[in-house]
Amino acid sequence: MALAQSELQRAAQRQPLRKSQVYNARQNTAFLCHSHHDKELAEGLQVWLAEQGVDLYIDWKDNAMPETPDRETAKRIQNRIQTSQWFLFLATANSKASRWCPWELGYADGKKNWDQIAVVPTADGRGTYGNEYLQLYRRVDANSLNQLFLFEPGSVQGAAVRTLRFI
Repeated sequence: MALAQSELQRAAQRQPLRKSQVYNARQNTAFLCHSHHDKELAEGLQVWLAEQGVDLYIDWKDNAMPETPDRETAKRIQNRIQTSQWFLFLATANSKASRWCPWELGYADGKKNWDQIAVVPTADGRGTYGNEYLQLYRRVDANSLNQLFLFEPGSVQGAAVRTLRFI
């Protein structure tokens, strides 16, 4: 029901993607909404999704982003949300406390179809995060073979991410 944060941390060690790698809008793409305090978890999810054919956009890896968040940052984020096929919300204690994450989720909810938004619930030793969104949006979770699946709200049957076409 939630990805173990330790699994995301392990994935980040497999094949770290460098900041210089270019975002390709023609691939299956997803925008990642997350707290910058969860950089290692974000990189782990990026590696895991790349292994399954999905290019995950992470704003702090984008050299074109301003160093200090400002109106230009917001415009660029809005553009990336609109041009990505998917919007993923990495649910953690940090994203729950973030000021930007609720703004990004609200923006995506107003611009994208509901089936283009998914929550990535996570769990650590302190709890499980993202449950408040699971009846509203799809969720991404892993099976025992560490394959990522996409589930409809309230469903226990999912489709393998690698078999989906995000266009």
